Amino acid sequence: MSQAIRIGVIGAGANTRAKHIPGFQSIPGVAVTAICNRTKASGEKVAGEFGIPIVTDNWRDIIESSDIDAVCIGTWPNLHGKLATAALRAGKHVLTEARMARNLAEAEMMLGESLLHPKLTAQIVPAPMSLPFDDTITDLLQSGELGTLREVLLHATTDSLADSAKPLNWRQDFNLSGKNTLYLGIYYEMALRWLGQGVASVIADAAIFTKERKDEEGVPLATTIPESLTVLGAYAPSTGSGLSDGARFIAHFSGVERTALRNEFRLHGSRAGLRLDLLRNELWLTRAGEAEKLVEIKPEKRGAWRVEADFIDSIREGKPVHLTNFATGVEYMRFTEAVWTSWNAGGQRVTL
Repeated sequence: MSQAIRIGVIGAGANTRAKHIPGFQSIPGVAVTAICNRTKASGEKVAGEFGIPIVTDNWRDIIESSDIDAVCIGTWPNLHGKLATAALRAGKHVLTEARMARNLAEAEMMLGESLLHPKLTAQIVPAPMSLPFDDTITDLLQSGELGTLREVLLHATTDSLADSAKPLNWRQDFNLSGKNTLYLGIYYEMALRWLGQGVASVIADAAIFTKERKDEEGVPLATTIPESLTVLGAYAPSTGSGLSDGARFIAHFSGVERTALRNEFRLHGSRAGLRLDLLRNELWLTRAGEAEKLVEIKPEKRGAWRVEADFIDSIREGKPVHLTNFATGVEYMRFTEAVWTSWNAGGQRVTL
């Protein structure tokens, strides 16, 4: 019989309600037994929907309970460092929502604490958009199909911030989101999976067009997180047969797009190129001198959302965390921090 595992949830946001709670409840021997939300009333509403027996408005009740084996953190990034560290110290396995933390210092604190508890699972919710394509992209790169990689191009745009009358959301609140800018970290995490390495340096430029937005209580607050961001990065020259021998990383993120939205990666190699269209969920390959061709993803190579199952497998079977471990989280937070530093230094190159 599988080991029984009792989950306590802190923060019942949209992803927690849509994915984590039902995901855990679908696994034999796993029970979501307690929930803590911002208010007890909101927690009781979620508990009633999912049949969760214990409701509290104090996160310590979850972390300090001897009747809970693992904690699922679904809060905004401002609490990830505090809650993950406290849970690990209390002997609890941890699954935390992305982004890992508000800044690199908090992420390194989380990683350091997890290393002190090697028998506990510490996992971050992975970037989900590329999951169906990750194995195929990695295979194409490692097979030499693209040749030597020369450019990694990324466009990720929305119109979510185009209306200056819209109130401040949590992603623009520095106290809640920290140095996470638009969707910077989640896209960089995908590139890390394919290439197995991050950039060596970055130059960043950004803009804030709406200097002030009202919070949920109607109080005007200064906007401090960019609404448009462009990053120029460089991968280190390889001393061997590296995939990205001095390749460039070029990315544009925007919340003020007013034309057709864009959400794609392009990988340009010396022999061929890949285009991952995340709006249409399609992968395209262009070989030199040939027309672009749709890449058929083999069923056994098509990844899918397995976050809750992977977390439980790691607890029960000791499987290492792949998507996504704390070390990878620190890697993308290091990139996020470098971009923030470069922008605030007037576009100076920052070495990672």
